[in-house]
Amino acid sequence: MKKLALIVLAAMLLLPALAQDRRYNVYGVMFYNLENLFDTINSNGVYDLEFSPNGARQWNHEKYWKKQHNMAHAISQIVTKGTPDGPALIGVSEIENITVLQDLVRQPELKSRHYQIVHHDSPDRRGVDVGLLYNPRMFKVLNVTNQRLSKRYFDAIDKGDRFNPNTRTRDQLCVTGLLAGEKVSVLVNHWPSRLGGQEQSSYLREAAAQMARETIDSLLRDDPNQGIFFMGDLNDDPQDRSVAKVLGCKRDIDDVDDEDDLYNPWWKLLDKGIGTLGYRGSWNLFDQIVMSEYFVRHYDEKDKPQLTFLRAEVLNRDFLKTREGDRQGYPLRTYSAGVFLNGFSDHFPTIIYLVKELKQ
Repeated sequence: MKKLALIVLAAMLLLPALAQDRRYNVYGVMFYNLENLFDTINSNGVYDLEFSPNGARQWNHEKYWKKQHNMAHAISQIVTKGTPDGPALIGVSEIENITVLQDLVRQPELKSRHYQIVHHDSPDRRGVDVGLLYNPRMFKVLNVTNQRLSKRYFDAIDKGDRFNPNTRTRDQLCVTGLLAGEKVSVLVNHWPSRLGGQEQSSYLREAAAQMARETIDSLLRDDPNQGIFFMGDLNDDPQDRSVAKVLGCKRDIDDVDDEDDLYNPWWKLLDKGIGTLGYRGSWNLFDQIVMSEYFVRHYDEKDKPQLTFLRAEVLNRDFLKTREGDRQGYPLRTYSAGVFLNGFSDHFPTIIYLVKELKQ
């Protein structure tokens, strides 16, 4: 027993020396569903009437700016010793327009980070979009495209007969740029909801997954030497067909071998009972960030010559939680049963950290 203790002690003493031999930069890539970040103007007919002063929620300037402050505070708290300036990239969903994002990044809690915005107006009936915030000191945009869900994606999953041309959902945002000098593409998504039931609506998310899979394959054909992040509120869990089968995400990092493989670090977290939103006593993990093989290529190696996955975290900080009642421990949302709670979001944010070795 003494011999074992001496070995452990010797290993611990060696760690600082080994760490001094290598220096790394750390980068955070985050996703956050901002839960109905609407302005107070009824600009989308009946679909956003509730988020106006005369609507059911009596959504006025006071509540709007409280919401903005809360979201900015939440994002500002996502810092570590290795990422003192916060995440380099933040994908967001449930935002009404570019104006609400402009107001967000100008909040005192975030202003010093100088976040820039990539946004696209989607055809969603409620007017909610996805977007990307990025720190220009860490990320440079090269190209932006958007993909819209269409019949061909339903045909690809043998559900073409169920395609409704009047269906309007969020477009997929694809931003290609340089992160830490390396070419990466970021796909931001908000897949169709489970309205009508999980199984009954699954084909909609499978079609969205097919669109994402085709986009990823196209990006890799164009440049196989790039990394790809796919993120979003998927309204499905990691093990569901849309994510595991159609998108083709792997649960175990050792199974990620080919350049077109995708690794999903959230699967094992959900297995442990960790989620991003709670419902009737159980957790779901809809808010996922998956990555291509590029980012796990050197995961088990000492050398990290390129951006390499370090860890994933559900940011279920105490200040983001409901503290009492039957929703204790769940995300502290903006409204509940029509009552303004002055909370944050009904989803916890998620983040992955990447490391890259500095050249000596």
